[in-house]
Amino acid sequence: MGALWRMLRSSGEGGELWQHPEQPCRGWGWVPSQGQLLPRFCGAGGAQGLSRDGAQGGAVLRRLRPPEPGTKEQREGEDAPGTGPEHRGQPDTGSDTMAQPKGTVVLAYSGGLDTSCILVWLKEQGYDVIAYLANIGQKEDFEAARKKALALGAKKVYIEDVSREFVESFIWPAVQANALYEDRYLLGTALARPCIARGLVGIAQQERAAYIAHGATGKGNDQVRFELSCYALCPKIKVVAPWRLPEFYQRFPGRRELMDYAKKHGIPVPVTPQTPWSMDENLMHISYEAGILENPKNQAPPGLYTKTCDPAKSPDTPDVLEIEFERGVPVKVTNTGDGATRSSALELFVYLNDIAGKHGVGRIDIVENRFVGMKSRGIYETPAGTILYHAHLDIEAFTMDREVRKIKQGLSLKFSELVYNGFWHSPECEFLRECIGRSQESVVGTVRLSVFKGHVYILGRESPRSLYNEELVSMNVQGDYEPADATGFININSLRLKEYHRLQSKVTVKQDE
Repeated sequence: MGALWRMLRSSGEGGELWQHPEQPCRGWGWVPSQGQLLPRFCGAGGAQGLSRDGAQGGAVLRRLRPPEPGTKEQREGEDAPGTGPEHRGQPDTGSDTMAQPKGTVVLAYSGGLDTSCILVWLKEQGYDVIAYLANIGQKEDFEAARKKALALGAKKVYIEDVSREFVESFIWPAVQANALYEDRYLLGTALARPCIARGLVGIAQQERAAYIAHGATGKGNDQVRFELSCYALCPKIKVVAPWRLPEFYQRFPGRRELMDYAKKHGIPVPVTPQTPWSMDENLMHISYEAGILENPKNQAPPGLYTKTCDPAKSPDTPDVLEIEFERGVPVKVTNTGDGATRSSALELFVYLNDIAGKHGVGRIDIVENRFVGMKSRGIYETPAGTILYHAHLDIEAFTMDREVRKIKQGLSLKFSELVYNGFWHSPECEFLRECIGRSQESVVGTVRLSVFKGHVYILGRESPRSLYNEELVSMNVQGDYEPADATGFININSLRLKEYHRLQSKVTVKQDE
């Protein structure tokens, strides 16, 4: 059968190149001379566990001559002999020995410095890397990112547009909840992580990958958010978190070392020492941290903001919008100036981003408490989210019973904390979403507002489910309210106060004696 033996490494380990006649896989395996098959890559039902004699359930394997470089067979192989960096244009890993194959890992890939370096590093460790890039509304050249990941050695690249899912399944529940962490942060990053994790796990299951990997640091919240979501969705998944592995973070103690590694291995990255802060963008917001921003007294440098213009330089004419809500969810926005309307979830949100960004709405600079126990400084732009927060807060107060709203405010506080800490897929967070959703049944109506010079101004509201009674509250009409009844109301409520202070007076007199 034209058998050919080939020494794959000069370390003394001989090997055979195998291919199944019925399932050629999409790659090439090798067999050490000791007889244990360690496939570099093989699809489901491929060459796992084959013995030296090539038998598995009666299947016969044939030993093939390695494909010639540049041939169709060689191009279709993964990590075939002769398809290393010198043939495929991949960066040199700097290693002269082949790492023990460890299986397939799906990497949450962004195309930035960290995940590009991690992709190459994972290859060095012996993993077959599948890159997963979620289109969650960020400004990104996705085709360039695909080519970059493949050039760096990714076996496959999945790019999935989850923007609509992000809005409908994650942002809308946050709007209904009036979600706000520590009174200021609208949770843009925290909401995106479970959405990305859902896609990441889906690809891992589809590809039968045992591992997922991410580029979140060992000090931040995102490592918790990613991993809690992944474990909830796929309890048997294993996580590779390079920034928590000593062999990685000791090799790369800072971004300078990552930059040097990138240059050494031909990894193109957009980050330079002149702009060292980290950015993370999605449809809802963009965050900035690290570098000079780590000193909390340093003002954000000019040119940092990308989603919003400087409020001082924004237009001198406001945009007046009418936003319609059903069950606490925005369903339509109308610009009263030019008559523009948007009604689909994604288009509506993108439009509000444009309007708010034009007027410099949505900037905050805060120090927050991370779940892992430290304070951090973050700068955020959340344009559309800021408009919707104010609009929903107004229509909810207009339509919701007072005591229900008090309870709902407590639920919203807990919901915000759970989302921030990474517990979106927890039973308690699912329970809260159900409760909050139930509270929104009467939150129906239209809010009229002005967007101008960095601010959102509420101008008016109307609703068929309003609990506002104009006649009852009027100072000019008595209506069904009897003013004299207020005397008894005040007397009853003052009783507790009178008794408290009567006792306090006795205690004070006794102390003076």
